[in-house]
Amino acid sequence: MDIKKLTADTIRILSAEAVQRANSGHPGLPMGAADMAYALWAEHRVFDPRDPSFPNRDRFVLSAGHGSMLIYSLLHLFGFDVSMEDIKNFRQLGSKTPGHPEYGHTPGVETTTGPLGQGIANAVGMALAESHLATKFNREGFPIVDHYTYVLAGDGCMMEGIEYEAASFAGTNKLGKLIVLYDDNGISIEGSTDITFTENVGKRHEAQGWHVLYVENGNDIAAVSRAIKKAKKVKDKPSLIVCKTTIGYGSPLAGKCDCHGAPLGEAHLEATKKTLGWNCPPFTVPEEVREHTLKIAARGRRAHNKWKRMFKQYKEKYPGLAKEFEDYIKGRLPDLLGNEELFKFEKPDATRNTSYAVLNKLAELIPNLIGGSADLAPSNKTIMKSRPSYSPENRLGTNLHFGVREHAMAAITNGIQLHGGLRAYCATFFVFSDYMKNALRMSALMNIPVTYVLTHDSIGVGEDGPTHQPVEHLISLRSIPGLKVFRPADGKETAAAWISALTGKGPTALVLTRQTLPQYEETGKDALKGGYVLSDSQKRRPDIILMASGSEVELVMKAKKELAQKGIDARVVSMPCLELFDAQPKSYRGKVLPSSVRARLAVEAGTAHSWYKYVGLDGDTVTINTFGASAPANQLFEHFGFTVENVVNKALEVIERNK
Repeated sequence: MDIKKLTADTIRILSAEAVQRANSGHPGLPMGAADMAYALWAEHRVFDPRDPSFPNRDRFVLSAGHGSMLIYSLLHLFGFDVSMEDIKNFRQLGSKTPGHPEYGHTPGVETTTGPLGQGIANAVGMALAESHLATKFNREGFPIVDHYTYVLAGDGCMMEGIEYEAASFAGTNKLGKLIVLYDDNGISIEGSTDITFTENVGKRHEAQGWHVLYVENGNDIAAVSRAIKKAKKVKDKPSLIVCKTTIGYGSPLAGKCDCHGAPLGEAHLEATKKTLGWNCPPFTVPEEVREHTLKIAARGRRAHNKWKRMFKQYKEKYPGLAKEFEDYIKGRLPDLLGNEELFKFEKPDATRNTSYAVLNKLAELIPNLIGGSADLAPSNKTIMKSRPSYSPENRLGTNLHFGVREHAMAAITNGIQLHGGLRAYCATFFVFSDYMKNALRMSALMNIPVTYVLTHDSIGVGEDGPTHQPVEHLISLRSIPGLKVFRPADGKETAAAWISALTGKGPTALVLTRQTLPQYEETGKDALKGGYVLSDSQKRRPDIILMASGSEVELVMKAKKELAQKGIDARVVSMPCLELFDAQPKSYRGKVLPSSVRARLAVEAGTAHSWYKYVGLDGDTVTINTFGASAPANQLFEHFGFTVENVVNKALEVIERNK
């Protein structure tokens, strides 16, 4: 048998066998797309299985993540650290082969995919990062950043709104080294895609500025390879290769929805093997296939070694650039915590403005800082003043204009961060974090340090009304494992939030005000602990603990003074980041919130849910548990009880209950 076809059939059989053994999974896509994947990996993609993080590798994203056995079969065959035992343990607890590909879990997986369409958006970010880094670092004869970003996507990806957003952004920015192979099998879980999806995907992408190619038989390896070769020649447009394929190719269920998300069944699996002329025992790779794929892997190692030799010469000729490139790739940062300039604030100001000041100081210190907003940069205050905007005409720009595309923006930013070499942030109004929640969740799942700047953080938005006033959003984001949610009270806490975002692990959300807040002498680097005593009582044991975040810190500080006039000695605790506070040693948390003080009051312009674990059964909250309203901000705060008088009265009630 032709070795190419035999290798593609090996991918099919391994995928179907693993799904059958797990009694769970999606065999249809790997079986239908095996030829496309082989053509790409064997004849075009540059990779080194010994070093999956080789900087100049071609990125590969399986956007249709439900077909995960496709990438696991490829990784195994081409020499990555995915063993046959890993294949056999598909979808089992603790295995390297989970149900959907996971970044940081399986060697060679570039991004976590599962929510359809996000992989394409991630790839857009990767391609953007490549174009920026190439422009910055490449010199004549030294293309040290010169690679493609490839995607394999399915019908479901093309249906999702995020793909429309990301495709529009990619076309506008002429990301010519992005190539998407579309596995157009016309089948989804419910049956033919015609029941809900009849648009001309190719024409849509042409309208969005893409170069579109068609392969009538996506199971023709040579035809797919020729299309990829043509796509690589087009430098000023991303390419979409529409490949007509048959889901479940080779099986009795070929072309049917039955094989989309369920095992073939033992009888159908045996029939498939017979149809394909497969005579090997289960979970076996034919020796000639093993030899063939490992030769291809060796080719990748040679490409990597060639790149290393080139970089050595580059280092000799351009030592400054080479060092900067290494700093970028290794994620090195200057000493931010020791930089006192970041913490200098005097006049009262909104935290979106203090964030703007910090960001622009950081822009002078961190040249690979890159980011932007979903068409709200003037409001989010996220423009780096000394930097140009990224565009097809200026790939060196680091101010990104995402347009009104919140979901794609977050996923593209994930892709920029995943590519390596850049530190990425993005921004929108806090209320619109709903639109990008799933991509934000993927940042946390992948544990990558993306910074989300989310302004206009409460009913303080005012006249725009409840559609634009976040209420439940703080608890929503705080419920995401691995995400730090910072709601700073002033400029120094804002600086601490940015430093935490850039130096810590995982993503961070900076939740910032539009309204002006005071600057406090007592704030500062203690904010990195998540919660700390901002203003203590005179007594060894306070009469009450007042705790708050963000704009409500001002309220509790004023309430403390009012309570003092009534003979009540309060401790004020600023809690800018509950996640960091909870991560502190129990001894520290006990000093800040001693268990002996049961009279506690939390104040925050959001729902109460975040605070119950701190106020306990004997404490209370001043929060908002309804939607807001349209009115000037000062009227709204008074209407919903965010006044010094109400905080004082609530505090007195709590103290009375605890006598």
